[in-house]
Amino acid sequence: MKNILIIGGASAIAAACAREWLRAAQPVGFFLVGRDEARLASVANDLRVRGAARVETYVLDVNDLALHPPMLEACVAALGRIDIALVAHGTLADQAACERDPSAAVDAFMTNAVSTIALLTLLAQRFEAQRGGTLAVISSVAADRGRPSNYVYGAAKAAVTTFCEGLRARLFKSGARVLTIKPGFVATPMTAGLPLPAPLVASPQRVATDIVRAIGRSRDSLYTPWFWAEVMLAIRLLPSFVFKRLSL
Repeated sequence: MKNILIIGGASAIAAACAREWLRAAQPVGFFLVGRDEARLASVANDLRVRGAARVETYVLDVNDLALHPPMLEACVAALGRIDIALVAHGTLADQAACERDPSAAVDAFMTNAVSTIALLTLLAQRFEAQRGGTLAVISSVAADRGRPSNYVYGAAKAAVTTFCEGLRARLFKSGARVLTIKPGFVATPMTAGLPLPAPLVASPQRVATDIVRAIGRSRDSLYTPWFWAEVMLAIRLLPSFVFKRLSL
């Protein structure tokens, strides 16, 4: 049986990934972690109906770092070996609020960077000890360059991306893998109501298909959908004297 831990298990992308894993023939067991008990229960019930071999849920505020070790202990007790850990939690920071209030900026960084780094540190120890498995971490295309419209969120995701790069190199000899996932615009509750360009907005299912495929192919990094690799390359190559004059 394939055992999968999903942190942020009630998010649209995470739920779509879980459904995608269930399309495979082998049995799958899930340990879903999130802060909203009702939403977790809903996702868990859906996965059971779809044929999941086992689904456990665990309510956690990821910003309470002291609660991370008990969560991981509960996961190991329930599933044993963890074959895949998908770290998919996060919030879209209110850039304007972060510019007004330093505490808002710190809170956004805590949720989107510090909590993720803390979780990955614990998970890396587990994967190193078991000599294998895949850590898949959702970062963002926003990590590639600090844009005026979302640089607090982008800075947090950039920290995660850099951390994953170092962690990947550290875990390589143990047989464990680290996948950094950089989605572009995705139609989720987090982006609802934002004035996004429709042709660039992907469904959670499309992103989930890319993620599951990338894990299966032992990829190191993933832009999803694929065209974001080219979009962000162009943005990274813009000279600073041009970039700072743009409203991106």
